[in-house]
Amino acid sequence: MEWYEQAQAAEQISDWDTAIQLVSARAECYSADFYAHDNHLWHMDLLVRAERFDQLTELAVTDVHGRRRLNRSLHERGMDTALRHRAEAGDRDALYHLVKLLCEKGRLQEACEAVQGLGPEDEYAHQLVADFRMSSGGAR
Repeated sequence: MEWYEQAQAAEQISDWDTAIQLVSARAECYSADFYAHDNHLWHMDLLVRAERFDQLTELAVTDVHGRRRLNRSLHERGMDTALRHRAEAGDRDALYHLVKLLCEKGRLQEACEAVQGLGPEDEYAHQLVADFRMSSGGAR
């Protein structure tokens, strides 16, 4: 499996162009071939590690894995404004990451306001805030 070893080697030295090219050529979202699906997830991770957020944002429009990986990456980087914009555009996963991030930063009031403004009927978003309140001893 020569391409695989080449992709791994490229990834290890941060040769993102090569790694992404090799992996994406063998990647397929929700493929019956689990190798192709696994390569798709690897491709999403490579885009994040290469900080190619524009490409990931384009993919996120139609690719659930791209959307999830983008939102998780924005959360990990503490980018609440970008998550808010995505949530305002209707991305529920971005809303959940936004709420979690705001709670983690101790901004519970903002998290509550985000849920009220962006997902007032979204039970899971409300539950995230309630769970955080419970775990933090009921603090507001």
